[in-house]
Amino acid sequence: MSFHKQAPLEILLPQLKAWFDTELGKELLEAESAVVDGLLQGLYGVHLAQFSIDSRVQLFSQSQVSHCFSLVPQMELGMADNCIVADNAEVPLAHESVDVVVLHHALDFTASPHQVLREASRILRPGGHVLIVGFNPLSYWGMYRFCWRKKALPPWSGHFISHGRLSDWLKLLELTELRHLSGYHRLPFESGRWRKRLGFIGGLAKRGPGHSGAFSVLLARKDIAGMTPLRSGWGLRRLISLPVAEPSTRGSLKENS
Repeated sequence: MSFHKQAPLEILLPQLKAWFDTELGKELLEAESAVVDGLLQGLYGVHLAQFSIDSRVQLFSQSQVSHCFSLVPQMELGMADNCIVADNAEVPLAHESVDVVVLHHALDFTASPHQVLREASRILRPGGHVLIVGFNPLSYWGMYRFCWRKKALPPWSGHFISHGRLSDWLKLLELTELRHLSGYHRLPFESGRWRKRLGFIGGLAKRGPGHSGAFSVLLARKDIAGMTPLRSGWGLRRLISLPVAEPSTRGSLKENS
């Protein structure tokens, strides 16, 4: 399955950061944070990893998980201490080492969205949760992107992956979808005055059936381990093993047999 070709990340990232700094970008981030906060408050564990495209955006402030950190694609000045520089399609974390994974537009801006989701599933422990935030093609924003000529500019250069396609990927990775939400129904005008003036259109979409917000959020759970764990070898030595408490009863069955 193919996606349109995007500019290299080193070119896209400054443009994305500049767009998220606009009034429209800030409004979208605020709406995304509100939805993600409500979902994260019910998820628990030791480690939470956020696959990020902007190191400044960390959506886990309301998380109950003990240790939260971000995976970012490149080193940046002023980057927080809880950031790890890594390719989202090849994450240097051990198999089944994370309790919660948050993908913040990580599938929208990558050459291989399915591989990024596969990496998220690989590092997720059985019973853990993955939370996917992405642009919704079945929205006013999706229509605007389809009609606008300057699709090479972010955020319109994103993949805008449909809920149906994401659901198929989740099933292939043996992840069970639990929730599907969407938010921010205002039109994608840069002018705040026009967004407010035409706010009644967004209100109609919000009250209508289906999920028609600018972004969608999927919550899924890894019920069974569907990936083959990495065995001993050169590949395993490159991975970061997160500290996990060892159960005190390990080996007791063998000793008592």
